[in-house]
Amino acid sequence: MSATILGSAERGYEAVAEAFAKAFDGRPAMGAALHIVRDGHTVVDLWGGVADARTGRLWGQYTPSVVFSCTKGLVSILAARLVQEGRLDYTVPVSQYWPEFAAAGKAAVTVGQALAHQAGLSAPRADLSEDDIVDWERVTAALAAQEPLWPLGTGYAYHALTHGWIAGEIIRRVTGMSVGQYFSNLIANPLGVDAWIGLPAAQADRVAHLQVSPPLSALWADEASKPAPNWPYKAMTLGNALPADLVSDNGGFNTQRIRAAEIPGAGGIASAEALATIWSATVVPTRGIKLLEPPVIAEATKVQSEGASVFGGEPPYSRWGYGFQLDSPARRYLDDQCFGHDGAGGQVGFADPRRRIGFGFVTNWMMGPEDQRATEIISALRASV
Repeated sequence: MSATILGSAERGYEAVAEAFAKAFDGRPAMGAALHIVRDGHTVVDLWGGVADARTGRLWGQYTPSVVFSCTKGLVSILAARLVQEGRLDYTVPVSQYWPEFAAAGKAAVTVGQALAHQAGLSAPRADLSEDDIVDWERVTAALAAQEPLWPLGTGYAYHALTHGWIAGEIIRRVTGMSVGQYFSNLIANPLGVDAWIGLPAAQADRVAHLQVSPPLSALWADEASKPAPNWPYKAMTLGNALPADLVSDNGGFNTQRIRAAEIPGAGGIASAEALATIWSATVVPTRGIKLLEPPVIAEATKVQSEGASVFGGEPPYSRWGYGFQLDSPARRYLDDQCFGHDGAGGQVGFADPRRRIGFGFVTNWMMGPEDQRATEIISALRASV
């Protein structure tokens, strides 16, 4: 039985709507939404499926969901805005803003290197617990004290979760606000969108319940069987803090305790409409808000990290600027000028400066490398514009 797709797509975007509907084929427990903004105007607004398979609650127009590493893209917008305002510099040491970070040989690590996954802190050396990761000061103190996992300047490795605490603490030191507070003040509240880094309790019952597809679970089970230290695996679990899938039926990012904590490497909660609106506002005035100007976008999206990481891995490889995920064989956008970030399980948000587009796709049916849902939607969009 196919999911009922609600919403609308403007004329010329029929193929995009068809690709979105196709994403539900063979996935009866899936819920998802797609939102596309062009020139500040919504051209695609679609949703369907099940927000919570346990209760049968359907996905609504503004259903929020955990967007995982899409949160890194949102935090990178915050950092770029501070650069634009002259309050932050990608080229200076992190320790200029956060003196404790200079410990254990990290005095020379720059803000840009930290944002580009080059700081050597992709995983904690000491195992963290769930109690640890909901305590901001405890995690940031541990990262500040830690010796890097590899020598500075010798490569990069994806900081799957630690990236958010590092970037977020830099932002806190500059602004005097937590990353969640700054995000709300600068972006979510002015744009009037359903997006949070640190979910308020009043919103808890609206969030989609996440499920993990069998191939993704099998992938992480295989990773778990590899000999220690398996730093890429530990980058996801942080030791004992999270399941490798990031969720279980009643654990990880399916719990309000984790969602309420400010975990800016993966814990953002947003609707597809929110993601698309935010990314639109980075490149074109949207709802009266323009977040970034072309010079800072050009600086922030220069390639900093690409190819194989210091821990190896198989292609296709991603490519990053200063926190922003760029077009690459691992994540195709509309062209090489686009910037954004995808997230575990299939989430995608990005901006296209040339076509003045903001894009958001969110789903609660988490898939692994076999996932082509967003890729096919983006391909249809590319052909339509």
